[in-house]
Amino acid sequence: MSEALYLKVKEIFLKDRTEENKIIEIVDGKIKAFLDEVPVGKRFMDYSDYIAAPGYVDTHIHGYGGHDIMDGEKESVLEISKGIVKTGITTFLATTLTASQEDLDKACKVVGEVYKDVKGAKIAGIFLEGPFFTEKYKGAQNPEYMSAPNYEKLKKWYDLSNGIVRKIAIAPELEGTEEFVKKAKELGVYVALGHSDATYEEAYDAVMAGASIFVHVYNGMSPLHHRKPGMVGAALSLKDVFAELICDGHHVHPAAANIVMKARGKDEVVLITDCMMAGGMPEGEYKLGDFDVHVKDGTARLDSGSLAGSVLRLEDAVKNVIKWGIATPFEAVQMASQIPAKSVGIDDEAGIIDIGRYADINIMDDSASIIATYINGELKASR
Repeated sequence: MSEALYLKVKEIFLKDRTEENKIIEIVDGKIKAFLDEVPVGKRFMDYSDYIAAPGYVDTHIHGYGGHDIMDGEKESVLEISKGIVKTGITTFLATTLTASQEDLDKACKVVGEVYKDVKGAKIAGIFLEGPFFTEKYKGAQNPEYMSAPNYEKLKKWYDLSNGIVRKIAIAPELEGTEEFVKKAKELGVYVALGHSDATYEEAYDAVMAGASIFVHVYNGMSPLHHRKPGMVGAALSLKDVFAELICDGHHVHPAAANIVMKARGKDEVVLITDCMMAGGMPEGEYKLGDFDVHVKDGTARLDSGSLAGSVLRLEDAVKNVIKWGIATPFEAVQMASQIPAKSVGIDDEAGIIDIGRYADINIMDDSASIIATYINGELKASR
């Protein structure tokens, strides 16, 4: 047993409550106890002016620091893991996009080979964003590679990844959706809906079959109309589903984000970044899949002007929803940690501070700025 680490904090954000003026005792990377006093003679990290919050969980992130999961390179995966810790992320889903069979095969294989070797944020699985989409709301997804859902392809990617495909997004209007959703769920893969012109009824049928997540709500989907509720209407009103939001102030107006939070409840809203390789990088020219992307003024855009992912830090998404007055600090942190983890069934291993769990912890100030990030009780980033 290694020597215990003690973190003295003014407040801890737990699963469903907060505790004040506690010492977190960490042994062998896990939380052993919450104490009122530091044991006599023991050294401790003094964060008594700060809050201990669960490490953030990003279930939809393509890249960071000049690297992309679709590079199909082990080094890219490792560098993304190291880079995003600086934004408070301690666990993530390595996210692909619509691409050729060959490129997706390679990306899944590489992530499956390297995910246990990362030195920064943990990889809890792969999110396949496509290729089973439709063209009308393609966003920065390449329609050349889009097709109807194909379970055999999913199973191949699952096998190539050593069984770590955790989530896949599809357009529910495509033929064979319901059967695909059921078989994906049997495989243990969560099905999300997005990049779609589906009717409310088509989205409803997919959810009844087992789909449970709406990808970056409002963006890349049929809008809400009072006679045609569309995908947005389904995302706002169907029971027991999760709604992703990109809260960078560019993808979704604060009032529109607030509508989702009020309709769904904050226990079903997932803050994501959808960050691409330009995250953490200077303004300039980058790539997202086959497309050129221009990064300027906090946005990533195609030549057409369409948004192409984001350069959002999850830390800033949390700060934004607090600043916009639509979530308390506790609620905002939950939407970036416990709720995303729950949406893909990893809340037993990520997104929650509790005794017996790995010490994946963000130390933050009252403005939700992160000053230190711990993974398995080891300091990984300090500002």
